[in-house]
Amino acid sequence: MSDERTAIVTGGGSGIGLAISERLAADGAAVAVFDRDTSSADATAAKIVASGGTAVGVTVDVTDRSQIDAGVADVRRRLGRPTILVNNAGLQGFDPFLSISADQWNRILAVNLTGTFDCCQAVVPDMIEAGWGRIVNISSSSAQGGQARMTHYVASKAGVIGFTKALALELGPQGITVNTIPPGFIDTPMLRASERQGFLGEGVDHHASRVPVRRVGRPEDIAATCAFLVRDEAGYITGQVIGVNGGRNT
Repeated sequence: MSDERTAIVTGGGSGIGLAISERLAADGAAVAVFDRDTSSADATAAKIVASGGTAVGVTVDVTDRSQIDAGVADVRRRLGRPTILVNNAGLQGFDPFLSISADQWNRILAVNLTGTFDCCQAVVPDMIEAGWGRIVNISSSSAQGGQARMTHYVASKAGVIGFTKALALELGPQGITVNTIPPGFIDTPMLRASERQGFLGEGVDHHASRVPVRRVGRPEDIAATCAFLVRDEAGYITGQVIGVNGGRNT
């Protein structure tokens, strides 16, 4: 990876986003950690800097286009033109279908799908100008197999997969690739919170025992795949759904 490249990782302050931010920085990118939680964004950036990397924390709520545009402008000033974008910010929900309110439905789509659209639209002009770009959208394996009590979440993440395929076709001629990683069962703070709330039945360990590779996934597993997809060597991979799930979905 060129030392000149600047990456934006949304939801970069914790979980999968944190691992991706750290990995891209270790590989030589300057990383802008976008997160609505200022302290998380700043802490991640500080951790990267302490390890010898280049990073800044930027407070951005991806449901607010004005914040996205301001954040991207800030990145240009502080780190240079962004040509790598990882759309990782996400919101899940566990609700019986008939109890999902319009507000719940709209909120999850605003974060997971519209936020992805808005971030891409804000950053793609920089990629076109550079004649090179890499977009990785984090979707979900639940969009491939479905998940009861998560119709709003699954619909939003399935939308991300379709969006990825369409955008890849449009941007390919301009040197920009667009791919999506649907993570499987990954050990994140969000997963553990779901376990504590009783949404995972018999718990994380039980589900991990049923994964073909016999373990729960790690955020670093997603980060490693993302790191490959944003490299020059992955320039012939676009519009693809790259599952990282231990074999739960094939």
